[in-house]
Amino acid sequence: MSDAATDPDDGFEPIEILTLPLDAWHRARGGRMVEFAGYHMPVQYDGIMAEHLWTRESAGLFDVSHMGQLTVTGEGVVAALETLMPADIAGLTMNRARYSLLLDGNGGILDDLMLTRQSEEQVYMVVNGATKYDDIAHMIDRLPDDVTLNLMEDHALLAVQGPKAVAAVARVIQGVEAMVFMQAGAFEWNGHALWISRSGYTGEDGVEISVPAQAAEALADALVAQPEIRPIGLGARDSLRLEAGLPLYGHDLDPETTPVMADLGFALFKRRREAADFPGAARILAEREQGAVSKRVGLLVEGRQPVREGTSVVDGDGSTVGRVTSGGFAPSVGAPIAMAYVPAAMAVPGTTVQLVQRGKVHRATVTAMPFVPHRYFRGVK
Repeated sequence: MSDAATDPDDGFEPIEILTLPLDAWHRARGGRMVEFAGYHMPVQYDGIMAEHLWTRESAGLFDVSHMGQLTVTGEGVVAALETLMPADIAGLTMNRARYSLLLDGNGGILDDLMLTRQSEEQVYMVVNGATKYDDIAHMIDRLPDDVTLNLMEDHALLAVQGPKAVAAVARVIQGVEAMVFMQAGAFEWNGHALWISRSGYTGEDGVEISVPAQAAEALADALVAQPEIRPIGLGARDSLRLEAGLPLYGHDLDPETTPVMADLGFALFKRRREAADFPGAARILAEREQGAVSKRVGLLVEGRQPVREGTSVVDGDGSTVGRVTSGGFAPSVGAPIAMAYVPAAMAVPGTTVQLVQRGKVHRATVTAMPFVPHRYFRGVK
């Protein structure tokens, strides 16, 4: 299930690059494979621009099986997990999902994740692929002995995103259309147990499907047989989430960043704020009250040249005061956009900032996010 690569800076020691259950499936459909988070994954099939626009107009199938799917089980599991993150898990009804953050003792973000309360004694979690083993080690060290953590290595994870996604998936898996955003449930397809949530990371409506690895290829075939659904690569997934104003861990989020700095205050639930019983609560609550020194903002970049991660944000004197953490051309906007951390005084929408990339100065304007409105289905009003 893996290939060996070499790192020239590491004495040519072999580095294992793993393959996912759909590796051959992607290659057979012309997927251009790259290494990402330790796995071979498709960056594109027909071109990033075309795949991006297809997802916004119809539906795209994304293989996100590199993500870590976990079940955390045992008596007191909810209280135990609440010691690690600021989510109100106890307030979740069954089969409801919630975005949260794994925090260190100083309030820094170790990972962002999705969790679903499956029963009184079981929580399903999806964590980032590049951090999943660190997350597991962190949690195991801190969870009580009677709470069990299981990495679902025998499962793939498929996301179908776009305005036509749910209607198309419902022809294959009946009943998914009855769910609303951030609702999940158990389904069956061709004798295989599935866990499906109405969620995703593109800003569009859609579902994420946890499927046994041995059934992943057959299910992917059934999904792309629907005329609305095409396979989409990592390149378009990144441009879609950037337009949706959604941060990517390791780029826009890291242990030096707090939830307040990252503009993720919605993940700090009232009950938890009042109790101040989550990691880094003193610092985070002080920042929430007084404001953080820097803040994640959206930028509309003038011209046609995209700015990339690492580009400097400079003040009027030319001093570096911030940095771009994600950037690129936004197909749905028709212009370059970016996310950056800037001083609080510059974080006001409408503020003009200067960016320096490879010695060239670009002008940009701070703007509210998302750049493209979210289209999650929250139910018929």
